[in-house]
Amino acid sequence: MSFRQVGHKQTYLIFPFTRLYKLTGGGSKTISCTTTEFNMKLFIIAAVLAVAVAAPSGYKTEEKKYEKDYKYPEIVVTNQSDVRNLDGSSHWSYAQSDYATRAESQAQKKFVVTKVDDYGKETKEEVYGNTNQGSSYWVSPEGEKFTLTWVADDAGFKPKGDHLPVAPVHVYELPVAPVHVYELPVAPVHEYVLPVAPALPYSRTGLGY
Repeated sequence: MSFRQVGHKQTYLIFPFTRLYKLTGGGSKTISCTTTEFNMKLFIIAAVLAVAVAAPSGYKTEEKKYEKDYKYPEIVVTNQSDVRNLDGSSHWSYAQSDYATRAESQAQKKFVVTKVDDYGKETKEEVYGNTNQGSSYWVSPEGEKFTLTWVADDAGFKPKGDHLPVAPVHVYELPVAPVHVYELPVAPVHEYVLPVAPALPYSRTGLGY
């Protein structure tokens, strides 16, 4: 900013980031000055904002619990069993301190399968295989409880659980074939007059007549 005074007439020339001075007295004087006060204020504000952004937040986020320094509660097995029989059947189960449980059993079963040879001929054959059934229970980190049961045999794997998706049931209305009523044609009736043979103009005599 520069300020010029000539007599009693004052002229102000204002530039950015300058301080305005008022001069008194007579004569003609010109003063030019530049100040860094405004720049210093901007610098202080920017520094405070930078420190505020860089400072760690006092609120713990959900992601914080899954970092390497987070110590999960120790999970121990509270109950466990394992039984294996000579006939090939078995049963085992366990329970944990986080309320998770699992039990599973299997048994030998005879199946009748159909085999097809290279020529397309089908033959029946008896084979032995394992059937399996079991159940499992656990609690999610959000506190939701899940129960799963299943059976696996010659009919396939069949799980059950409220959390499993259910295929939508589509109700289809089968089309009905249209009924066509046909009127069968009737054959025309023709009336014919059979011709009569003319009488012979003579009479036959002899044997047989």
